[in-house]
Amino acid sequence: MKLAAITQRINYLQAFGATLPGAKVYYRNDWQTIYFDLLGKQFGMMSPQASTSAIITLKNLPPVNESLREEYPEVILPGYYANKTHWNSFLLGSELLTDEMLAQMITTSYQLVYQKLTKKQKAMIQ
Repeated sequence: MKLAAITQRINYLQAFGATLPGAKVYYRNDWQTIYFDLLGKQFGMMSPQASTSAIITLKNLPPVNESLREEYPEVILPGYYANKTHWNSFLLGSELLTDEMLAQMITTSYQLVYQKLTKKQKAMIQ
C-alpha cells in the first residue's frame, strides 16, 4: 500500500473513532500518537504519520487476539507498548486488512472499555 493510501486510512480511522458516543480521538503530545479516548480511558492508539511500520493498537478479548494473530501473522502482532494479552497492533499498510475490518476492531475495543464504565459514566455518554 502506498503512503498516500496509508494516510487516507489513518484519517478515516481517526474520523471513525470520533463518531463513537463519548469518544475523543486526538494527537497526544506526550506519547506522540493518535489517542482514542473514552472518558479518560484508552481504547486505542495509532501512528500519526504514514509509514510502512504505521500501526493501530486496539483492545480485544484474549482468545480473539490469539486467533487474529494466528490468522494474520504478518500484519497483526501482539500490542506494541501494551498488554500483549489484551491488545493487538495492526499494520496499517496491509491490504489484507480492510478499512471496514479495522473500523470493526475499533468498535470492539471501544465496547470493551465502555462495558467497564460505571452506570453514571454510561449515563453521561447517552
